[in-house]
Amino acid sequence: MNREYIRFMRLLVFFDLPTTTRIDKRAYILFRRFLIQDGYDMIQWSVYGRIISNAYVIEKHLKRLRLNLPPRGSVRCMKITEKQFSAIEILVGTNTIQEEKIGIQPALFI
Repeated sequence: MNREYIRFMRLLVFFDLPTTTRIDKRAYILFRRFLIQDGYDMIQWSVYGRIISNAYVIEKHLKRLRLNLPPRGSVRCMKITEKQFSAIEILVGTNTIQEEKIGIQPALFI
């Protein structure tokens, strides 16, 4: 693929899953395990993200997400560009290990 067509993006997954019953806990564990094995990094609790090479590949990852959804709860996705992701401001806390490795510099630390 020609380098001019590569535009890195991020696919963010936000989820709120019930964990009151054994079945719910199992569904939570399986969904979280799927995210990690599929290349997602935890940004913060119940927020995972992964780098995607371009907008066309996102559909492939969304399809895989849909195939692994838990039966209950709330799961949402957001597609953003790498430039938009790098503009995230950390108001309290520090960079994640992954952010440290790739050298993201947040705009603000408190």
